[in-house]
Amino acid sequence: MTATQSIPARPGPFRYEPGTLALLIIDMQRDFLLPGGFGESLGNDVGLLRTVIEPLRALLAAAREAGVPVLHTREGHRPDLSDCPPSKLLRGNPSQRIGDPGRFGRILIRGEYGHDIVDELAPLPDEVVIDKPGKGAFYATGLADELQRGGIRSLLVTGVTTEVCVHTTVREANDRGYECLVVSDCVGSYFPEFQRVGLEMIAAQGGIFGWVADSAAVVAALTTPAQLAPSADTPGLVNRKADVPRNATQ
Repeated sequence: MTATQSIPARPGPFRYEPGTLALLIIDMQRDFLLPGGFGESLGNDVGLLRTVIEPLRALLAAAREAGVPVLHTREGHRPDLSDCPPSKLLRGNPSQRIGDPGRFGRILIRGEYGHDIVDELAPLPDEVVIDKPGKGAFYATGLADELQRGGIRSLLVTGVTTEVCVHTTVREANDRGYECLVVSDCVGSYFPEFQRVGLEMIAAQGGIFGWVADSAAVVAALTTPAQLAPSADTPGLVNRKADVPRNATQ
């Protein structure tokens, strides 16, 4: 028999089998979270996003200690912008656009300082890093292959922003058959009302897209033994040692 674990959540308990659970951390990048970065150049208060860092750091530590695989995403583009459609590049009226010089290098360009993840949540060398050109983590990336290879069926979803990249990813994950728990204090928005409504939309109508719980409930579950011994046949997306983070970009 396989092990089962349960996390108190809305709209009801989130149940999963250890060995099939992964932590997904979406776009916790310097361009979005640091003062002077791209997010702030759009007129946003990055302090609202930075409140996510400490609870997410605690959750990340608990996941690593429990052997839960961790996958990180970074939104950004090739230096020649060949993977950035004009509809995205020209949207809105920002003071700076994707590819322009910014305080932390060219904005949202892979390999630049601002494109990488904040120091507090830096990936370990054996953790998967997904570079994505769009809002959702599945579009034009190797995420689906990574999850299938590891036998992952349930996701703890964290990161920024709640109403954009988190929601886009959760909606597609739901369509692909994954069970998603969005960790409420480990996702963030520049707009408090979007944060509130975004979380409500996840758990509405009996969990139309998934479940919502805070990090305290998730950490407690990760540090509590499962109800039964897990099956030795259950595959797992184990964190593989490497000299640099595994990059699943396509």
